[in-house]
Amino acid sequence: MTAVTDPADLAISSVALTKRFRGGQLAVDHVDLSVPRGSVYGFLGPNGSGKTTTIRMLLGLAYPTSGSAELLGVPMPDGAVSVLSRVGSLVEGPAFYPYLTGRDNLARYDSADRTAPQGSARARIGEALERVGLTAAAKKKYRNYSLGMKQRLAIASGLLRPRDLIILDEPTNGLDPQGTREVRALVRQIAADGITVFVSSHLLAEVEQVCTHVGVMRTGRLVFQGSLPELRRTGAARITVRTPDVAAAAEVFAKLGLEEPAPGEDAITAELGDAAPEHVCAELVHAGIAVRGLSVESPSLEDLFVGLTGEGFDVEN
Repeated sequence: MTAVTDPADLAISSVALTKRFRGGQLAVDHVDLSVPRGSVYGFLGPNGSGKTTTIRMLLGLAYPTSGSAELLGVPMPDGAVSVLSRVGSLVEGPAFYPYLTGRDNLARYDSADRTAPQGSARARIGEALERVGLTAAAKKKYRNYSLGMKQRLAIASGLLRPRDLIILDEPTNGLDPQGTREVRALVRQIAADGITVFVSSHLLAEVEQVCTHVGVMRTGRLVFQGSLPELRRTGAARITVRTPDVAAAAEVFAKLGLEEPAPGEDAITAELGDAAPEHVCAELVHAGIAVRGLSVESPSLEDLFVGLTGEGFDVEN
């Protein structure tokens, strides 16, 4: 598991963060997060794997049973007052007044922030609406917003002040494909401004199209953490050779040390390991084996996640 060791390089860090509920359920089990500043960190796992509970502890909304966490180098929850003004968040869906407009909802939200300069409220609200693409819908009542617009307004509430970190809990949950694309584009835009984005999700598309780093949760434990290339390298590539001489090809595979061979009727596959495909092909030809076709396949992200968590992920949207 890869971790950034210099605390100055981390927007979020935790050490053995643990949460056990009164009934005895261990929801989060010794999680060590290392979220690099400036990254888009995908916090992934099946529903019930402990993602939301972890986020609530990071934000000081729940107290850990043991362990520690820091946001932007500030211990939580003790430093909540000093650091949360630099952190925007959306946890467990947006909550706004349905009979108020988008702008009026943001105004009420902003007025509840005692640290916000009231003299610039109008300008800041306008800028936040513009950043999420809701300027034209600012005077529209919230109850008439689409799900995607509601999520974007919620993100706008987190952008009313300059932020160094944005934490989003399942921001595309329940959205149609169009709404999902809107939120995904907004996450990219926020990250392009240099803000660290920590986004929990169970959609693999969020990882492939948005995230630079990823942490994978399984039943309360962090089973992988690192960059996307590092995640891909955890899966073994397999070589497939189509040949009428499967038995002879299997002998060559064994000679080369290729593991987990799986011979078929007219083809054989095995883990490629450190062997070069061209070297495998040359050895087969040298042994007088007819090679009708050769291909190398790396496991998909879905395969890797199933291997890590034992469960499938949604791959649509």
